Amino acid sequence: MLVWFRNNLRTEDNITLARAVEQDAPLIPLFIFDEKRDCGSASRLWLYHALKSFERELFRLGTRLIFLKGDSRIILARLASETGAKALYWDRSYEPYQKEQDQLIQKDLEGWGIRCESFNDTLLFDPAQIRTRQGTPFKVFTAFWNHCTSLPEPMLPVRAPQRLSGPAKWPQSKRLEDFGLRDKARWSNKVEAFWEPGNVDVRKNWRKFLKEKLENYSHDRDRPALEGTSRLSPYLHFGEISVRSIWHEMRQYMVQHRRAGIFREAETFLRQIVWREFAHYFLFHFPETIEHPFRKEFEKFHWKKNSALLCAWRKGKTGYPIVDAGMRELWATGWMHNRVRMIVASFLVKDLLQPWQEGAQWFLETLVDADVANNVFGWQWTAGCGADAAPYFRIFNPILQGEKFDSRGDYVRRWVPELSKLPDRFIHKPWQASPEILAKAGIRLGKDYPDPVVDHHQARNRALFNYARMKK
Repeated sequence: MLVWFRNNLRTEDNITLARAVEQDAPLIPLFIFDEKRDCGSASRLWLYHALKSFERELFRLGTRLIFLKGDSRIILARLASETGAKALYWDRSYEPYQKEQDQLIQKDLEGWGIRCESFNDTLLFDPAQIRTRQGTPFKVFTAFWNHCTSLPEPMLPVRAPQRLSGPAKWPQSKRLEDFGLRDKARWSNKVEAFWEPGNVDVRKNWRKFLKEKLENYSHDRDRPALEGTSRLSPYLHFGEISVRSIWHEMRQYMVQHRRAGIFREAETFLRQIVWREFAHYFLFHFPETIEHPFRKEFEKFHWKKNSALLCAWRKGKTGYPIVDAGMRELWATGWMHNRVRMIVASFLVKDLLQPWQEGAQWFLETLVDADVANNVFGWQWTAGCGADAAPYFRIFNPILQGEKFDSRGDYVRRWVPELSKLPDRFIHKPWQASPEILAKAGIRLGKDYPDPVVDHHQARNRALFNYARMKK
């Protein structure tokens, strides 16, 4: 039996693996690196380590992981013929390209008498099974949240198998290193200094979050200078930890700590989990949103494409400290704090009037947790063209956002060190400091740190004008 792993790289609470084991047949675990799959440089590095860790897990259970590269449809057809496999089990994907490909694979193999079964190993709920009372997809998060929390609880996690049996003869396998996932010159040294990709103690880190950070989650999660979030997103993306386990362990923690404060904080966290769910749900039902705005009127929005502004944004040289800190954190670590993601996204599409697709593509290339569904959904939300999107007139002021969520400038000082000696009151608006204060801080605006690429007040008015023109 072939067991094809994609975004469920774990043995604990892996329904695909558990159901395959129940068949009491020799298993051939495999991973196919398909270059058509959307996966940026930073995410590929994470994938390398996740696969390394998963390979070790399988080895401890007495088996191995076959590595193959190319078109999944062609490879699976060849492998089924070569091994004489009677069945293929795999984790279901809800992304447009993979969903269409899966249907073709199933049609091919079932036509040859091979049983095909797929399982939801990445989400709490199957997007195909959730509809409004009218039978249409949900388009508003609050209604989606209320519906999901009214459903029976997601299935309980399943235990990891104790032992796995392999075939008498193994098919040929490539080496993981042959995939070129680990681009050392560009990402490895940077990302590996901040992360432990492939970390087998991710569950330990999750429990530490429950015990030490959950109680202040609502407040701390918006402060980028603090480690107030779970930082589970890359582990969830590649399935190194199960979202079902997270859900049930949080529910159990709520029962054990019956305090109103804990309930409030836990629900705030679970809403973030369901927001992730909503992003995948939405892409499943509206696959065109991967490239096009959900709100069709935004096809007429008048962007002002400017490669110089886009470059300044990517490099963290816009002259707005909170924006630049976020973009530099991204480039240094492959990750960015969620509050800052919203700020830099708003700045790109509304202050600079650059297409949201440009920002989405850059995030896909540079984030270790580059999840297609979350990425597209988040960018369309910020641009105002998605489902349940931020109103078009909601334009984040990068100065006020910085002062509110990084009031002492600790985050900016870490990632924009040339501003580190500025007093707190000027850390988010250095252009307002007097020449004497700038000189004392060792800053020459326009040389040591750039002048603002746009005036926020003028940029806001320009964006509102363009939105109004679009609506006409």
